[in-house]
Amino acid sequence: MTQKQEAFVPLSELMANFEEVVPALKPKEAIDEANRCLYCYDAPCIKACPTSIDIPSFIKKIATGNLLGSARTIMEANPVGASCSRVCPTSELCEGACVLNGEAASKAIQIGLLQRHATDWARESGVVLFKAGANIDRRVAVIGAGPAGLSAARELAVLGYEVSVYEAKEKGGGLNTYGIVSFRLPEDVPQWEVDQVEALGVKFHYGVRVGEGITPDALLAKYDAVVLAVGMAAVPKLGIPCENLDGVLDAIALVEETKTQPLTDRMIGKKVVVIGAGNTAIDAATCSKRLGADQVQILYRRTQAEMTAYAFEYEFAKQDGVEFRWLVAPTRILADQDGHVSGLELVRMKLGEPDAKGRKKPSPIEGSEFTIDADYVVTAIGQDRHLQLLEQFGLAHERGIPIVDGQTYQTSRTNVFAAGDVIFGGGKHDAMVVEAAQQGKEVAHRLHDKWQHEAEA
Repeated sequence: MTQKQEAFVPLSELMANFEEVVPALKPKEAIDEANRCLYCYDAPCIKACPTSIDIPSFIKKIATGNLLGSARTIMEANPVGASCSRVCPTSELCEGACVLNGEAASKAIQIGLLQRHATDWARESGVVLFKAGANIDRRVAVIGAGPAGLSAARELAVLGYEVSVYEAKEKGGGLNTYGIVSFRLPEDVPQWEVDQVEALGVKFHYGVRVGEGITPDALLAKYDAVVLAVGMAAVPKLGIPCENLDGVLDAIALVEETKTQPLTDRMIGKKVVVIGAGNTAIDAATCSKRLGADQVQILYRRTQAEMTAYAFEYEFAKQDGVEFRWLVAPTRILADQDGHVSGLELVRMKLGEPDAKGRKKPSPIEGSEFTIDADYVVTAIGQDRHLQLLEQFGLAHERGIPIVDGQTYQTSRTNVFAAGDVIFGGGKHDAMVVEAAQQGKEVAHRLHDKWQHEAEA
């Protein structure tokens, strides 16, 4: 069989690999599961949810057939609740707090799947869940249409403000649209969330990069306040020789390509290594496997105990056939005679004392270098910050993270606020979508409180 024929046959199979993995609950399954809920008065699941969704209430509404009311309860608390039903680490949050955990012959309520059931119904029914509030003569610009930006825009519009969202890409949704693999989060889910916000009269300006298409000063002259919700930037360089070779890929760009471009056959039968062990690294690795790679390895300079990916992501990757190699770090990328990646030189690492984030600091073991074969090297070692944009706004920051008031989210510049990944400072786990959504809500209400207080003074 020729190479062209070989490439043609599996492409349809690859498309099937990117269909949603977790099946939805059937209507009777959803009602049966909802009826298992104890509807706790002082529900620990609510406290465990960063957006404080009234979980017993939305589940009871499912049990009584009120799916519209259920979806409203979810989305009122979390403007990206449909996406979160698929991507939240529920075992660590709401389901992990369920009182049925550990009970004999019982298990936690499947809150995530029930949340998905209600929001899927709303999405498929085409309902508009909310309406804009009575007009308040103030205008707000939101920069970034990801989870934090959408949440801020939705809350501000419901409160009655005139809101415009500026987004550098061609669609809204941010990470949910471009950065999470489609077999976990299909693109039409975050697009429905964008549509819900747009239905409130929020204006979206796509393909506009603030700092290039429009200046920060121009925005501040036009609007009464600006909410900075730009997330983070591209994956940084590894800082090793030959990382500009053909075959070295950015993990975020790789995932985005699978969501915005026709799938390709370039990884079929190939060996892929992914550098890093966060959720983005997992997504890049599982994408590579589903694109037909024969072998996919995640390489991490620490151990499983220090990895920032969620436990369920780690298990999912292993089920997909992804291999993990701990305590190794790349020192050089190897090339073939055509200038394409052919392998990777690694050094073994050892762990020392904890660093500033509480993780043990790795250091190389002298003389332990070795090489492995690879056709593609995918980098997933975190993301850069939007330093240039912060400097254009004139904002005080620490290593690219804007300094904000912990209560109001106000930056060092009057009427400039920030929320989401742009202010996330790192830690044991990557930032969660649900945390960004909550920050977006909070910044909207803090801004509203500020203006209300000024009006009453």
